[in-house]
Amino acid sequence: MAGTTVGTQHEIPVLSRDTLTYLQTAKTIDHSLLKPELTEADVVAGCELARRYDVASVCVRPCDVPLAATLLADCDVLVGTVIGFPHGANTTATKVFEANDAIANGAVELDMVLNIGRLRSGHDEAVGRDIAAVVEAAGDRAIVKVILENAYLSDDEKERGSRLAAAAGAAFVKTSTGFAPSGATREDLRLMRASVPADVQVKAAGGVRTLDALLDVIDVGVTRIGATATAAILDEFRRRFPGR
Repeated sequence: MAGTTVGTQHEIPVLSRDTLTYLQTAKTIDHSLLKPELTEADVVAGCELARRYDVASVCVRPCDVPLAATLLADCDVLVGTVIGFPHGANTTATKVFEANDAIANGAVELDMVLNIGRLRSGHDEAVGRDIAAVVEAAGDRAIVKVILENAYLSDDEKERGSRLAAAAGAAFVKTSTGFAPSGATREDLRLMRASVPADVQVKAAGGVRTLDALLDVIDVGVTRIGATATAAILDEFRRRFPGR
């Protein structure tokens, strides 16, 4: 299993833009490698970039987990993947199979999409059971981040989805897949942060492409960011805050 132990990921980092070090900033980033057109060479390059910048994790497509786990086995960049992606409409049994398969292949973080249509239909118990089944499958082998896909949800649905994820044992709630019409907004992140207990973290994904955007979401309580602009963000940090 690549990287640090799963248990350490439950520790909640205390982040402030005024005191952020380079390493703290890098460890907020899940480097995203999820575009369907990526070649194997693209995935290799992405994993090498993640290692070079010492980010928290790579989030790769399920088929790429074995490759990423091999490439990152000797460093503390974690391997994550997606479950029920990007629509959340897979059956629970399929999501559980995906989770077990991903973990067997070396993933220690699972970003699962909740059942968006069921949530919008008011079937909260079914949504909660779906999440809980993946959390149970993950056990102490991986953490689960629940993607709400806020572009399709009302504020009430965002709040309910966040609470359901927390009640089911998820480690994070997350804004979006990056494939919907919109991604993370400060308003949504504040709502999600206020909707879950302090021991559940918030991940911003979709639209965090600059250092300023990263600092802005940290200000509202985010501790993890999904990003493709990893190099640009961290190079800017080094330019702006030398010595940190």
